[in-house]
Amino acid sequence: MTEELERADNDSPWKEILEAYFPQAMQFFFPQTAELINWERPHEFLDKEFQQIAREAELGRRYADKLVKVWQIQGQETWLLIMSYITTGERIGYERGKQEQGQTLVLRLLQKRVGELPQEVRGRIQTLSLEQLEALGEALLDFTTLEDLLNWLEANQTA
Repeated sequence: MTEELERADNDSPWKEILEAYFPQAMQFFFPQTAELINWERPHEFLDKEFQQIAREAELGRRYADKLVKVWQIQGQETWLLIMSYITTGERIGYERGKQEQGQTLVLRLLQKRVGELPQEVRGRIQTLSLEQLEALGEALLDFTTLEDLLNWLEANQTA
């Protein structure tokens, strides 16, 4: 399944919840804005209008965005753009966190498996991609010596 399809599948329930509980969501997440809305008048989700004005973001389409027409207490029509997505910064932070957790776990397992690791070897492991760390995590189950690790690094580490 592609990342785009997964994101679309995961966002659909949020859209449905937002549509079903829009007034409550506004009151919970945006109470100051909710106070300005005339809830006696119906709100309207503007999916077609949003599709016409939405542009592709650098990371792809933002699937959970909703454009909603509401009426202010003073009578003016207002359009609200509700965006629910992971920002680029959050995504990068999440990926870095996965990488650091992978490094920490693999280093701990290697130390238990083959003993204290020289700093140079630790440094080499810290340069591995997440995919390489996962492969090393599986391979280390067969290691019995530091030499096994060094051979694996030589065969699998890119310069």
